[in-house]
Amino acid sequence: MSIIEAGFPVSSRGEFEAVKNIADEGLGVEVCGLARIVKKDIDRCLDANVDMVHVFVSTSDIQIAHTIKKSHQEIVKASAEAVQYVKDHDRSCLFSAMDATRTSPQFLKEIFGAVEGVGCDIINIPDTVGVAIPSSFYRMVKEICENTKNMVVDVHCHNDFGLAVANSLAAFEAGAREVQVTVNGLGERAGNANLAETVMSLHSIYGARTGIKTQYMVETAKLVERLTKIGISPTTPIVGENAFSHESGIHSQGVLERSDTFEPGIMTPEMVGHRRRIVLGKHTGRHAVMQSLKDMGYSPNNDQLQEILERIKDLGDKGKHITDADLETIAEVIIGEIAKDKQAVVLKEVSVMTGNMITPTATVRAIVRGEEKVLAATGVGPVDAAVSAVRGLVGDDTAITLRDFKIEAITGGSNALAEVVIGVENSRRGKIVTARSAREDIVMASVEALVSAINRLMLLEEDLS
Repeated sequence: MSIIEAGFPVSSRGEFEAVKNIADEGLGVEVCGLARIVKKDIDRCLDANVDMVHVFVSTSDIQIAHTIKKSHQEIVKASAEAVQYVKDHDRSCLFSAMDATRTSPQFLKEIFGAVEGVGCDIINIPDTVGVAIPSSFYRMVKEICENTKNMVVDVHCHNDFGLAVANSLAAFEAGAREVQVTVNGLGERAGNANLAETVMSLHSIYGARTGIKTQYMVETAKLVERLTKIGISPTTPIVGENAFSHESGIHSQGVLERSDTFEPGIMTPEMVGHRRRIVLGKHTGRHAVMQSLKDMGYSPNNDQLQEILERIKDLGDKGKHITDADLETIAEVIIGEIAKDKQAVVLKEVSVMTGNMITPTATVRAIVRGEEKVLAATGVGPVDAAVSAVRGLVGDDTAITLRDFKIEAITGGSNALAEVVIGVENSRRGKIVTARSAREDIVMASVEALVSAINRLMLLEEDLS
């Protein structure tokens, strides 16, 4: 039976009402309320109509000395009486020896034996300050399991050193049959054992079974993220955005051929409600790019594919995350370009100089109908200067009038991929051609779009001649 610990009813009116509402919901699980070994705490849990009461008390010397300030004998007696009180009200009882991993083994055996003697159902071994390591925690849990006859052994691990899941799994190996977990690993300080990581390790690695419907892992994690406003890191195992993402060329090609080449195999994205993604960046290979383009409906030739790949790697080298929108825009620009052997203007180099006390100046080098030319021009800004230089290079070869110029950011951020759309007209013939380009450098995107439009216009003129 799965258990939901809904809250600490005595802590506030709102907490009490929340626990009671959950208990009355009829969820098909045992709903548990938390209580100190104090009668009024237990009564508040009973009033909230919970199925189980979780009573706890500090057992380590440091916590006893500085919090409850009672003798060992008083703590044992009060713990047994609290468990007895819960059982007298016909409820299941879970007992926790708080800070167990810093408690003497002799005292743990004594207090666990006392609560077992009055019918406690479950004993919990909490690593309250997260100082256990898997090997020592295994030995501790194993010894307690061997000395426990009629109670289920449970563990509660904190993540101060990032070992909460590892310790929970070590406890399972040692004989514990319940582990306490939280969605997204939320909890005091660095949190508790993560639900998704613990459950999927038990299912996929150990072959154990829980009552968790794993296909809702991602959905649940995102719901809790939205409600708590505590974000999930992309690299979070199981539910993070990158959990089943692949960028490396070798990894991507292998996964596309067979998923378990670079994924666990015993756990698939579908098992947890996730999806596999091929992420494009500086490590991306041709195979992954081609597959992504095919999925979008594009069929580039080898030269076009290579140019698209180079654009992606260039953006990746600059630290940019390549989105589907980026890829689609780059693909449409490259696939729509005129073949290089038909281009009247082949762009070779663009450099821009600008500043507070400097008139924006651009220098463009290009091959125009087989002849290399260089021209510098000024403008009201770097884009205007670069466009003027390109138009100057073409000279009288064709009568060009700029009719349309639009810039749009495809993605957010200061390094957004900019899409530039330029429309040019042959003023003698009245023909209008539109072209576009996409780069994170607006000046370069503007120049490329203009050159592409000029090439289309010149090619059109040749066809009409």
